[in-house]
Amino acid sequence: MKSGSIVIRIVIAGLAGVFLAVPAHALRVCADADYLPYSNRAAEGFENKVAAAMAKWLGEPVEYTWGSYRGHGGFSQFLATTLDAKKCDVVMSIPYGSREELTTHPYYISSYVFVFAKGKRYSIASMDSPELKQLRVGFERDTPAEDALKIRGLIPGQGIAFDVSEDSNASPATMLTAVNSGRIDVLITWEPAIGSFLRTYPDLEVVAVPNGRTLGPPEQFAFPMSMGVREGDDAFKQRLDDIIQSHQAELTTILAENGVRLYTPGQSVP
Repeated sequence: MKSGSIVIRIVIAGLAGVFLAVPAHALRVCADADYLPYSNRAAEGFENKVAAAMAKWLGEPVEYTWGSYRGHGGFSQFLATTLDAKKCDVVMSIPYGSREELTTHPYYISSYVFVFAKGKRYSIASMDSPELKQLRVGFERDTPAEDALKIRGLIPGQGIAFDVSEDSNASPATMLTAVNSGRIDVLITWEPAIGSFLRTYPDLEVVAVPNGRTLGPPEQFAFPMSMGVREGDDAFKQRLDDIIQSHQAELTTILAENGVRLYTPGQSVP
């Protein structure tokens, strides 16, 4: 009886050691499995790098739930099947104040940009630049850029649409290829989507699209970006807010190292 109790104590102690070795919590992140420069399974995207840093500062490991931002339903469908389904607890990039989820304090601001060959020396500074009427303009569907071009009567005509956000086989890099090859003269797109790819295109000029008020209601092209958590998860949001505010400088460095440009509209990117 005495020896048996010793064995039981050893087994219990061993199991306790196993349980103690497993972290009680993890940073459960929802991410796209194959959509660089945002994220992939190899953790090469800037959202992966931000998630790894946040997990380190929280003292927790990262645990991913993979999905796709693209295809039927887009990002909203992704959120519904991952974050809202409680398969994970946070997405790393969502517009601040989004009605779909509870958003943290913004941790970066970026904007849509004009991209064109430096040798062309275009004087494109806004959506109302006269040169846009004479050029072949590339843009992504269902974006503020498409809306702005339509308002100005540039679609159809000069406009060439890309469906990168819908085509799971496409990459944002294909839009830069179109500019570099001369298929289009100017690309208008969200800078973080192409930032890391720009390193291989040193001959391309990048200029932020300024917010406008020329036609109708105000037009917004620069957006503060946050992390998103489920509605009602205020305590977790506050934990993330605290980390963002205390490590903003490090987050800015991570973004810059991964091609995400933080600048005001009208500023040219070297």
